[in-house]
Amino acid sequence: MKRIAEVVTYVLLILIITSCSFQQKKLPVLGEREVIDGDTIYHTIADFSFVNQDSSIVTEKTFENKIYVSDFFFTSCRSICPIMKTQMLRVYEATDGMNDVLILSHTIDPDYDTVNLLRNFASKLGVSSDRWHFVTGVKDSIYSMAQASYYVPALEDENEPDGFIHSGAFLLVDKERRIRGKYDGTVAEDVDRLIADIRRLRKEYE
Repeated sequence: MKRIAEVVTYVLLILIITSCSFQQKKLPVLGEREVIDGDTIYHTIADFSFVNQDSSIVTEKTFENKIYVSDFFFTSCRSICPIMKTQMLRVYEATDGMNDVLILSHTIDPDYDTVNLLRNFASKLGVSSDRWHFVTGVKDSIYSMAQASYYVPALEDENEPDGFIHSGAFLLVDKERRIRGKYDGTVAEDVDRLIADIRRLRKEYE
């Protein structure tokens, strides 16, 4: 009987540790929050409306019940953007077959980055608009989304070599439109962490 009791105790201990480990694996929710009537209200991505490389309107509804990775770039960028797109392509390839995971890349130079140019850009990368949306729109709306929703810089600056200031961040957004992770899109190891976190986030919805 003593041996049985020891086995039962050991099994229960393993179950408790496993349960705690699962809870610890949940990704944090980033951004501002407030408590209203005992409920925590988290920062969420604002509604938006842009046009993608297929001339299709892309809104928050496009990402309904989807996890997605977002970033800000421009096609004529000669500094960090080429590295970012190489790394985002890794994310695209790693999430192949994950129907609930999309990518959303906003140009911060809509005057130059026309729909046709974005289509050519996506074609050269060999990616599908079903999974990776390159979007353009009203400049102020794009900048507002970057700064107010995603908490990353995006603005014109004539003192910069390419005329813009923007972030190299990749943002992981969950199905409730909450930011669950921020990663340096120019660092392969950080993108490795993003890919792993996408898998972790998907498990939260299983």
